[in-house]
Amino acid sequence: MRQTTGTAIAAAGRTKEIIRRHGFTFKKSLGQNFLIDSNILDKIIAAAGLDETRGALEIGPGIGALTERLAQTAGRVVALEIDQRLLPILEDVLSPYGNVSVIHADILKADLQRLWEESFAGLAGVSVVANLPYYVTTPIVMKLLEERLPVEHIVVMVQKEVAERMAARPGGKEYGSLSIAVQYYCEPEVIASVPSGAFIPAPNVDSAVIRLTKRREPAVAVPDEARFFRVVHAAFAQRRKTIANNLSAISGKERKAELAELLTANGIQPERRAETLSLAEFARIDEALAKAGMKG
Repeated sequence: MRQTTGTAIAAAGRTKEIIRRHGFTFKKSLGQNFLIDSNILDKIIAAAGLDETRGALEIGPGIGALTERLAQTAGRVVALEIDQRLLPILEDVLSPYGNVSVIHADILKADLQRLWEESFAGLAGVSVVANLPYYVTTPIVMKLLEERLPVEHIVVMVQKEVAERMAARPGGKEYGSLSIAVQYYCEPEVIASVPSGAFIPAPNVDSAVIRLTKRREPAVAVPDEARFFRVVHAAFAQRRKTIANNLSAISGKERKAELAELLTANGIQPERRAETLSLAEFARIDEALAKAGMKG
């Protein structure tokens, strides 16, 4: 483990001193909230399972509180920061660490396949570890998953209700298309709840740390992922409606009776709602719709 002397960046006093010394002002549009709770950082680092043979990709390092801890634990750290004003701050506070690279980039536009090849070659594994801006949490997580990157874990701080949705099981109001998308690729586990007071400035909502452990293979086998997710989204289009009513958008209203028969034949009661269906049941519905020519 690499360590330096002095006060950790995450300490509230040092965070404030760094902000003051560099004249930094927060941009609400970028969702900037800096973590100042070392206990939460401990939980994030432990959940990522890093060591000197592994790498970490951080998204939105801010002033480097989490980056510093990653640098002390992982063999290689790459941090993508969209706010150019933070680059000189990061260069300053992370100067003791030779295993960190900070790149000025928007994660949603970055070529992550190329970044993996250039930055993480030869490592035993790589995890994504980040305090994500809440306004773009879902697009970032889905980009990481859909690009089929060789990720071991995705350990991220997100809005608490989003973490609950990602980890939700069938039957509750939190369960929806995001739950299915995440669980198709990963096994989710909520690691810790985080109060708003753990940040500067304090956000208006509580947060949570969630770990997504990448599956070797998707949770269910489907021949056409794009069509499968179209079926899922159609099923949840109006949550109060039955699965048969919502899926008529795919089958066509003129085939609604046929759709109900098809669902029943595949062990799905047409009057059920989408929030009660498992991934396996959605996969069964998708296959049945495709065979019947109701392809969405």
